[in-house]
Amino acid sequence: MREVDLEVFAAELAAGAFVLDVREPDEYLAGHVPGVHSAPLSAFDSVPYALPTGGPVYVICASGNRSLWAAAQLVARGVDALSVTDGTAGWARTGRPLVGGADA
Repeated sequence: MREVDLEVFAAELAAGAFVLDVREPDEYLAGHVPGVHSAPLSAFDSVPYALPTGGPVYVICASGNRSLWAAAQLVARGVDALSVTDGTAGWARTGRPLVGGADA
């Protein structure tokens, strides 16, 4: 499974990358990377988003474990998906902002 580090992810996010956060709703609401879409693993098969076909889909979780699984599921469906290493916790550890509540 392809992974991307936080530096590359930050640049891609700034350029408008499409990102799914596969943490559960309470985790997402407590704090998430700005601009990501909530797609909890507990309801992953019913993700309501039209996933982009012209570029990759980045998948993030808390630490990188759940996102690896979810990205593999997307790849199996023909989606160009990458898992973000170190996840939301790594994002916060590097001093990058989190936002709380629903989509910001």
